[in-house]
Amino acid sequence: MKLIINGEDLELNEDVKNIEELITVLGLTDKSLIVEHNQSILKKQEHSVTAVTDGDQLEIVHFVGGG
Repeated sequence: MKLIINGEDLELNEDVKNIEELITVLGLTDKSLIVEHNQSILKKQEHSVTAVTDGDQLEIVHFVGGG
């Protein structure tokens, strides 16, 4: 499956069905995230029910602490 994440093409070999699985594959499960899926911002509870399909565009933003 080919996705566009944060403006970069990404080819996934894993079988990813939804946003929650994608976050796991990307190793971001322990991060506070905001996910935009095809120009629509998702609530966290929508991650497990929002399907990921070939060609989807995502923006994934996570917060970094510091001073």
